[in-house]
Amino acid sequence: MYHLPTGTYETRAAFAVKGGAWRDKRQFAASAVLISHPAGDLLIDAGFGAGVAEHIAMLPRFVRAPYRVRPTVSQQLDVAGYDRNKLLGVVLTHSHWDHASGLDGLHGTPVWMNAGERAYAATDPDGKVYRHVSQGHAIHEYGFADRPYLDFARSYDVHGDGSVVIALAGGHTTGSVIVFVVLPSGLRYAFIGDLTWQIDGIRDRVERPWMLSKLADSDRGQLRQSLLRMIALDGLMQIVPAHDLGSYEGIPLLSSHAAGRLR
Repeated sequence: MYHLPTGTYETRAAFAVKGGAWRDKRQFAASAVLISHPAGDLLIDAGFGAGVAEHIAMLPRFVRAPYRVRPTVSQQLDVAGYDRNKLLGVVLTHSHWDHASGLDGLHGTPVWMNAGERAYAATDPDGKVYRHVSQGHAIHEYGFADRPYLDFARSYDVHGDGSVVIALAGGHTTGSVIVFVVLPSGLRYAFIGDLTWQIDGIRDRVERPWMLSKLADSDRGQLRQSLLRMIALDGLMQIVPAHDLGSYEGIPLLSSHAAGRLR
């Protein structure tokens, strides 16, 4: 498993979690994670794309923020010499711009979405960038079994071996998901998307500020229940909110040496 950081954007902690300080400026991560598996690899989210400036210009002015870019996922895969024939698709934790922007460089790679998120992305104003960058991508629509996984009622075991399990955790968007990963070493991870924007939401048991949640979340009650489920799992696995830079600690970057081992 590898971390592919594509940039950051600046947000005040007061906007990120309840009780956050106005003077505390957080660098929100825009990243992807590559999960390798003998049956085929998956990316979790796509980070910033080459057209990120255009994508940000498509957003309402009040949500635009100062940002910095790093090489895109596409560029990092190519520099490492990664064989894209191994890539099954991009699993979006949800369809907001800062998770989907990098699809603009992943032509030919299917986008994995569930029916709820696909419907949300097709019509919601916050799906505007997704609709732009997903043109020409095949959509692999996966479904959930009514099989609980770690107290989440509906889940999808991607490979059938428990190594990658996608759990429905709607509330931020209709079809938001958590991707649970178990490595051969036994290490466990939960990539929770925007269930909380910062790890403070887990460690301090706090939600987003009311006004930000009102703007950003589709169902605050549902989101709260999913957040409480993840809080109960803290300490049993490494929990990675998509935008918390420090939460990726210990996940190696993709190198040519690493990509060679994936061939």
